[in-house]
Amino acid sequence: MANADRVTGKTFATRSEVIAQHGMVATSQPLASQIGLEVLKKGGNAIDAAIAANAALGLMEPTGNGIGGDLYAIVWHAKSQKLYGLNASGRSPKLLSLKQLKSDINALDRDTIPPYGMLPISVPGTVDGWFELHNKFGQMPMKSLLKPAIDYANKGFPVSELIAHYWNLSVPRLSPQAGSFKTTFTINGKAPRKGQVFKNPELANTLSMIAEQGRDAFYQGDIAKSIDTFMKANGGYLRYEDFASHTSTWVEPLSTNYRGYDVFELPPNGQGIAALQMLNILELYDLPAMGFLTPETLHVMTEAKKLVFEDRAKFYADPDFVDIPLKGLISKQYAIERNKLIGEKAAKRVDAGNPAMYQGDTIYLSTADSEGNMVSLIQSNYRGMGSGVVVPGLGFVFQDRGQLFSLDENHANVYAPNKRPFHTIIPAFVMKDNKPFMSFGLMGGAMQPQGHVQIITNIVDFGMNLQEAGDATRWQHYGSTEPTQLNGDQLTSRGELVIESDIPYQTIRALMNKGHKIGFDRGGYGGYQAIMWDDKEKVYYGASESRKDGQAVGY
Repeated sequence: MANADRVTGKTFATRSEVIAQHGMVATSQPLASQIGLEVLKKGGNAIDAAIAANAALGLMEPTGNGIGGDLYAIVWHAKSQKLYGLNASGRSPKLLSLKQLKSDINALDRDTIPPYGMLPISVPGTVDGWFELHNKFGQMPMKSLLKPAIDYANKGFPVSELIAHYWNLSVPRLSPQAGSFKTTFTINGKAPRKGQVFKNPELANTLSMIAEQGRDAFYQGDIAKSIDTFMKANGGYLRYEDFASHTSTWVEPLSTNYRGYDVFELPPNGQGIAALQMLNILELYDLPAMGFLTPETLHVMTEAKKLVFEDRAKFYADPDFVDIPLKGLISKQYAIERNKLIGEKAAKRVDAGNPAMYQGDTIYLSTADSEGNMVSLIQSNYRGMGSGVVVPGLGFVFQDRGQLFSLDENHANVYAPNKRPFHTIIPAFVMKDNKPFMSFGLMGGAMQPQGHVQIITNIVDFGMNLQEAGDATRWQHYGSTEPTQLNGDQLTSRGELVIESDIPYQTIRALMNKGHKIGFDRGGYGGYQAIMWDDKEKVYYGASESRKDGQAVGY
């Protein structure tokens, strides 16, 4: 990713930041970014633009999101000078017990929750999330916000390059699943090619019903009834009552101060606080003196990740079902104690800590408007195109987020009816001197908290600009204990540190000498979008990284 020949001297950037005074939209698909920008120009605010762009992304990037998935958001509301957090994730079917789930899994000759089919499906929370955001902050009518996505769904849009690649990977895996996946998401049985025009009139009809009748069309109207009928006929467990009783939750974002910057994440059932825990450990090191992507820096970051991910595996779950020691997990003193476990060599075994001793008293897009409102929003189906289950006539695929439950009855994240699973998708927000500084996210499963930390350290410790911070070379560590595993099944090897291709061999050898197993990965490093506010010049900076099809646009 490095570009040493760039005349501006910004070594790690593939292009310049976008700079504008009145508004900014950054998404992973250029047409969706343009839709958000048009909403801003027509008088909508950042919240309106985020909803409109997200609706379009559900059509244009079904490999990452859609109305069959969940949503999380952090909103800076300029008028009230306050950050708001929204957890719009859905719950497991009330009808499905742990005993029945295990029985169904055994019948499939498995011992884990399958990634596809009916068993991993939970209630989609996205549509309710849109209306919660809109009811609290929106300005333009919902009909106007959904119209661009409806028009594109009816008339078609050309599929962009990276999305076409992932679409092609998903179709062979998902087409045998229940319902009309193949007829809805293929053209003559194949994934659309790059540049091929794709239409989804069934999704257009579903979005039109939501635009006309509101969120209840999805959760209490004909859509919910159609889903109920389909699930009963095809061995699924979701029912009308699961939709009718669904609610989102407004939550207080949690933060830690990292060298003068207040970094905010949402509390579990998501994994956002893992980034805060990692930053608390890394603050104990002089990273600028250690250097960007040096063996010393990569070693410390990887070891911090290992420590934090054991806590993630043990403690992160639905707070309605378990008491999570949040204050202890993100306390500075706990970080000091955990840091004592980092040595000169890569740790083979790491255990979760005891944060209770330190208790005191989750596609990604970003938008910003002329009033100063900023939105950090992330939305997902999980595993690309989700479960592969499509109710005929509705035009969207159901998420498979329920795969992230544990089957261990003693685990905090054990499956239970009407429970939210552990979630990977996390939006982030940064404040500086009590003013909004940056809305950002980096999508991609367990990469997300690791990616958040890399973005923050790139900007704060290594002096990169907003675009450089996203384009710069990344790493990811695999192999930590997961929240789906049985208690006692912990990391007993070093795991694997995968790195992008331009890290020099001398660094790789030095890491191997420290005991790290090194690997390489294509495309496993997530996708970043960001908007930054320059309070002095009163302008926004936008960035959209080179690993995605996306675009940052402003006016």
